[in-house]
Amino acid sequence: MKKTAVLFAVCLMTMMLFAGMASAHVTVLPNESTQGKYEVFTLRVPTEKEIATVKVEVKFPAGVTVSRFEPKFGWKYDVTKDGTGKITSVVWTATGDGFGATEFGEFKMSGKVENDAKDLSWKAYQTYKDGSVVEWVGADGSDKPASVTKIKAAAPGADSHGHDTGASAPAAGASDSSESKTPLYLSIAAVVLGALALLVALLKKK
Repeated sequence: MKKTAVLFAVCLMTMMLFAGMASAHVTVLPNESTQGKYEVFTLRVPTEKEIATVKVEVKFPAGVTVSRFEPKFGWKYDVTKDGTGKITSVVWTATGDGFGATEFGEFKMSGKVENDAKDLSWKAYQTYKDGSVVEWVGADGSDKPASVTKIKAAAPGADSHGHDTGASAPAAGASDSSESKTPLYLSIAAVVLGALALLVALLKKK
């Protein structure tokens, strides 16, 4: 019984550890969008050190045109444009203390996914108060992966805002949010492991 309880505790702590790792990356939401759709993208930045995050840069991938930025108190932003006037990157810089050791922040920007867009890979650079920079530019599965927005083909008859003109409105309470479901899956796995551990304990008692 004691061995089973220890096993369950170890499994549960492992699940919690992986859940924390999964949510600690700099990410751009939503995780999924559609060709031709106007979208609000949210850059989520967690601080992973004992010092503050004071600057974040994001380079925009081909396949998206970002044109608007939501102001954020305590931060300013500067954009870079190419020769055609298209915005290619943005840098948010803290005017105050930034995001502390146990904090995270979100920056919102809006734009359009191009009609022929493929998956969008967002390269981000997170700067801490000591001047160190974490480059979130790696491949999926790497230690510092770039956030990726999966792009679906536009549905036949969809308008320029990504709405299907021939489809009925979504049911009340439905949500388009495509935020990562990893924590949910991990929680379910933890519950399953707990149930298995309890079953093993009962069988041993018999």
